[in-house]
Amino acid sequence: MTEPTADRPHIPDYGIPTSTDGLVAWSWAVERLEAALIYSLATTGTDGAPHTIPIWGAWVDGRWYVEGGRTRWQRNLRENPRMAINVIAGDDVVIVEGVASELVAPEAALADRILAGFAKYREPKGYEADPANWAEGGLWELRPGKAFAWSAFPDNVTRFRF
Repeated sequence: MTEPTADRPHIPDYGIPTSTDGLVAWSWAVERLEAALIYSLATTGTDGAPHTIPIWGAWVDGRWYVEGGRTRWQRNLRENPRMAINVIAGDDVVIVEGVASELVAPEAALADRILAGFAKYREPKGYEADPANWAEGGLWELRPGKAFAWSAFPDNVTRFRF
């Protein structure tokens, strides 16, 4: 994945600097996306109603992967593939917005990398992802369109464009 372009978002009246001094590095955001155990996932229903849930996932190769059964968020994504995730730890915030696609039986090399991403749940949660569960779908990949990150709002608020 190529490095996204970093700049400042335009949010009037919040004191966000206009210079690019002090931007957060994308590598900083990736560290938090890879390490997170709980993500907040946001989708939108066909009626326009928002739906958010805490969920497990794995950031791998510049994409976010999430799995599940017959859930509302999956039904929402089948109707409208736009989604957003965020991770928050203290003052550290990373938000990623993009488009999701359902993967069916991903090729072995990708499946192995996704399994390695989900391995972070083995010790603390006793969970082991299984690619057999993805043979007919249920695994979703988020391709980022833009992201936001900061550790000291508003001083280092950074927008990333992919």
